[in-house]
Amino acid sequence: MIGRLNHVAIVVPDLAAAAEIYRKTLGAKVSDMVDQPEHGVTTVFIELPNTKIELLGVLGEDSPIAGFLKRNPAGGIHHLCYEVPDIGQARDRLVAAGARVLGKGEPKIGAHGKPVLFLHPKDFCGTLVELEQA
Repeated sequence: MIGRLNHVAIVVPDLAAAAEIYRKTLGAKVSDMVDQPEHGVTTVFIELPNTKIELLGVLGEDSPIAGFLKRNPAGGIHHLCYEVPDIGQARDRLVAAGARVLGKGEPKIGAHGKPVLFLHPKDFCGTLVELEQA
């Protein structure tokens, strides 16, 4: 059901500094910072030949990653994102198999302008999983 790894998301305490580490130290192609108010984060994408790294910064007081950053002040890996051909079909299959979809279970538009869903980490070996429609 899942396709390619779309990205690995890393929460960082200082988004600009993290982007510079990837740009200057690792020589990576780094996107501009983009606020995602509907998700409470600011994103930066690092382009790699085979996938992307998404750097996440807190946006606003109600940011869903603020708690993660309090528990992990230096930041850390937040989630893995896999592509699926049909997000509605993937959701229905996962729910039927007992997996929990976070939120109201309806896809939201993600940072790439495509529908996304998040799956409960307790159902996936302790890893928060994002599905993005390919």
